[in-house]
Amino acid sequence: MENMELPPRPKLFDFHGVSMTHYFTDNWENIQNFQARPDDILIATYPKAGTTWVSYILDLLYFGQTAPERQTSLPIYERVPFLESDFHILPPGTELADKLSTSPRLIKTHLPVQLVPKSFWEQNCRVVYVARNAKDNAVSYFHFDRMNQADPEPGDWNNYLQRFMDGKMVFGPWYDHVTGWWERKQTHSKLHYVFYEDMVEDTGRELDRLCSFLGLSPSAEEKERVRGGVQFDTMKNNSMANYSTVPIMDFKISPFMRKGRFLPYISLSVSLSLLPSLCPPPFLCSHLSLSLSLSLTLTLTLTLTLTLPLSRKGW
Repeated sequence: MENMELPPRPKLFDFHGVSMTHYFTDNWENIQNFQARPDDILIATYPKAGTTWVSYILDLLYFGQTAPERQTSLPIYERVPFLESDFHILPPGTELADKLSTSPRLIKTHLPVQLVPKSFWEQNCRVVYVARNAKDNAVSYFHFDRMNQADPEPGDWNNYLQRFMDGKMVFGPWYDHVTGWWERKQTHSKLHYVFYEDMVEDTGRELDRLCSFLGLSPSAEEKERVRGGVQFDTMKNNSMANYSTVPIMDFKISPFMRKGRFLPYISLSVSLSLLPSLCPPPFLCSHLSLSLSLSLTLTLTLTLTLTLPLSRKGW
């Protein structure tokens, strides 16, 4: 697999009003017809917002003690299948999910809420959604796209940031994604909406809240074992969690999980009309706006100067 010839990078196209690539639409009929089970747990995020982190937490909570061999024999993308994926080097995500023998089945998705298979709502499945501030999400997504050969060519940072603000990303605009899932939370009682920044601030506290939502009562010792197992450096060096076994990811360019550093700030002028794409919706401001730390200066030409760090620690 190491020396396999990789196909050219895919192109973005509009799919039901959302920018996508063929890797996430080739298997669309099976995706939309996927049959969820009542005890399934769907892990949903915008790309690079903590998906693997939460996936690993849930896998350890449910199976860390009853099936510890999973941690060393199965990579996370087999334990928690990526529902809409069809990369042609692995079975489609729907097929991997159907073959899961675990209960509950843990399944991940990056789909915006309106494209999620209806069976998840019909079966009243539990959903864990993770939201991350736009600034860090954009930076992480950029470095991910540099090394992930299954995503479109990212180009340079300035153009990438503009595309991020325009919403021309795989899985659509960040703003629409976090907003759509927040609105669904208001009508779906089994949706737990988690903020990445809260998890970084106090992993133990968020682990308690997650267990409460899932109806789990692990011992203090079990929770500490989970918390220790999902520390950044631990996961980064774990070949079953860091995607180093996936040939479409070029670790010579960047690791899947990067060691963050705060680098010099850069500035980019953006029009006022683009501001909503990076600022959180009003109902998320209490969490996300504090994390954005955007430096915005109104100029005489009615543009805004957006100051962003190029890198930071995190997934």
